[in-house]
Amino acid sequence: MESILTRLATGQRLVADGAIGSLLLQRAGELIKGSCPETINLTRSDILSEIAGLYLEAGAQIIQTNTFGGSPLKLADSRLDAETEAINATAVLAVKQVTGDRALVLGSCGPSGKLLKPFGKVSPGEMFENYTRQMAALIGAGVDLICVETMTDIEEAKIAVRAAKAISPSLPVAATMTFDAKPRGFYTIMGIGIERAARELEEAGAEILGSNCGNGIEKMILIAREFRTHTSLPLIIQSNAGLPSTGPDGLHYPETPEFMAEKSRELIEAGVAIIGGCCGTTPEHIRQIARVVTAYKESCWGNKGGTCGVATGGE
Repeated sequence: MESILTRLATGQRLVADGAIGSLLLQRAGELIKGSCPETINLTRSDILSEIAGLYLEAGAQIIQTNTFGGSPLKLADSRLDAETEAINATAVLAVKQVTGDRALVLGSCGPSGKLLKPFGKVSPGEMFENYTRQMAALIGAGVDLICVETMTDIEEAKIAVRAAKAISPSLPVAATMTFDAKPRGFYTIMGIGIERAARELEEAGAEILGSNCGNGIEKMILIAREFRTHTSLPLIIQSNAGLPSTGPDGLHYPETPEFMAEKSRELIEAGVAIIGGCCGTTPEHIRQIARVVTAYKESCWGNKGGTCGVATGGE
């Protein structure tokens, strides 16, 4: 299979998968109760394969591993740091067992849950060692790319990107941050704006930039447009299905598959290369988004006299 960077360089737009956590809760809520979602990697990896199959069948071309909290500092909260290598490697193999060469496997890497000095107790060296250990396990198991995701601290995000590059300089790395709408624009809870995020993550070595979580697709369209003004790198956007409300059956996310799919057209027009989903999205959301992405591609091919732009910002 071609490298994701090669595919994006030709103007391809790819569909990523959606939420994993909600599907895990449906299938293994009791098994992971009182622990972290990565516990299931050690006991029922078949459930991870089942979820990967659902997203593959829905049209996802990039499928993530259940390793968002798979760094040793984060796993230590559940006394699982000694299992770092097994948790990460098993998650990769569970996805690869289903996808084969039909989809790219994305190694998910989320925040450590710890603060860097001087705000916290973790030194930059300790944070680098933390992510290096996770990256070595993910890359050793054969992921096609790494995604450092849901970050709010630019320094931690950069350390994670550099850790991935230290293990494998040639493996593509995506980096996404989570922004909140403020009076002056979009910023993380640590006060990092999109311009700074784009500049510093690219300098750290990330080849794909963007945002996930925290926002429904309409705000993500605005975030994508701003990213596009600050970088020529391919963009990845994974929106929540809106902001949830609590009902008798638990959390309810308001954005339907049809709504998110229709709005995905605006993400494409903003120059987004990879479109997926985050909290609240399901295989049906991805199915509908894939339908729109495919239709857009076909309409571009039929546009003999013009162009629909390219994933890295148009020509």
